[in-house]
Amino acid sequence: MEKDIIKGVKKNVFILGLVSFFTDISSEMLYPIIPLFLTAVLHSPMSVVGLIEGIAESTASLLKVISGWLSDKSGKRKPFVIYGYSLSTIAKPLLAFAATWHFVLAARFLDRFGKGLRSSARDALIADSTEAQYRGKAFGFHRSLDSIGAVIGPLIALLLLYYLDKNHWNIDASYRIIFLIAFIPALISVLLLIFFVSEKKGERKDGFKLKLSDFSRDFKIFIMISIVFAIGNSSNAFLILRTKDIFENFGGVPSIITSTFGSLGIVAVVILTYVVYNITYSLASMPAGMLSDRIGRRNVMIGGFLIFSIVYLGFAMANEGYFVWILLAVYGFYMAMTEGVSKAYAVDLVPADKRGTAIGLYYTATGLMALTASIIAGFLWDLAGASAPFLFGSATALVAAVMLMMLLPARNHIN
Repeated sequence: MEKDIIKGVKKNVFILGLVSFFTDISSEMLYPIIPLFLTAVLHSPMSVVGLIEGIAESTASLLKVISGWLSDKSGKRKPFVIYGYSLSTIAKPLLAFAATWHFVLAARFLDRFGKGLRSSARDALIADSTEAQYRGKAFGFHRSLDSIGAVIGPLIALLLLYYLDKNHWNIDASYRIIFLIAFIPALISVLLLIFFVSEKKGERKDGFKLKLSDFSRDFKIFIMISIVFAIGNSSNAFLILRTKDIFENFGGVPSIITSTFGSLGIVAVVILTYVVYNITYSLASMPAGMLSDRIGRRNVMIGGFLIFSIVYLGFAMANEGYFVWILLAVYGFYMAMTEGVSKAYAVDLVPADKRGTAIGLYYTATGLMALTASIIAGFLWDLAGASAPFLFGSATALVAAVMLMMLLPARNHIN
């Protein structure tokens, strides 16, 4: 096995972290402004935002189990990772040409198709490159670099919006310029992947079949609990739009932001609160992964689900702008305690030759619920008000935390 770059973190894991770093700079330049572009420029209703995000995430998730299984069957991970990142890179500048929400849907579909193709194989490659006792740390390190990119990306978008506004570009044209510029860091990530990530030649398994019966009871229970949680975990686009709603209706935009950004004040504060979330997520990801190596993945994930429940309840009840800064900062801890940890947990519960398939099954099960969750959130918002989707999500997260506590053992079995 390769030498450590950092104790427990091999070269492949380090480079894959950099790949995700540049990819997330690109993706997160766009993510907080796509829902604003849809609603303010293309005048799409909330139900359409939910439909687009749900279809996009479900597309990724359906592919993840297939690509994960194929990477196990073929004994090769890297080709799936390269093709997946390349498709997502191509999708970014296509958004610049959107005249209706249908084109945004097509571009998001292509982007998430790429994510579905790469994610399971990439995570299996991380697991293949890491000793079992450092698995939580390795996944946490990867998520940390990913989320540092997610801090930088929105800040670049905000600086570009500021510059373009000062030079009298309208908001529509400004968004489209950012969609084009996002291609550059995405391309860097693909080049890093092609030239610096390696893998040993694996054994092809021609008789390898995808059968749920091959997986343990604990793995199946983990998938079931993840589905319960996912049904209320709608796209973060709704958090972004709820943030905008709170600042517009209750005020609280800091005067320094208003004086600096002028007419872009609301957009700026939405992006900056999103950056606060990503800072917390970035700082906490590696410690959360290391904590899961020590006290068990289940225990860390229970804490993450409870934090999610509290934050969503807070978003349902918030009536002051300053609450949003606190809630999104705390929300970053939920992501740190579940995103990388959940994949390490899935890997712990299965044999080594089924890692790609297991991660794919986890992604697919939760991602299929993303379509349902986002559609439910969109209709709840339109029909019952902005608080409704967050009350629903808070309740399902609480149920999932109790199920995790009652139905799965306290310590992980690590393969």
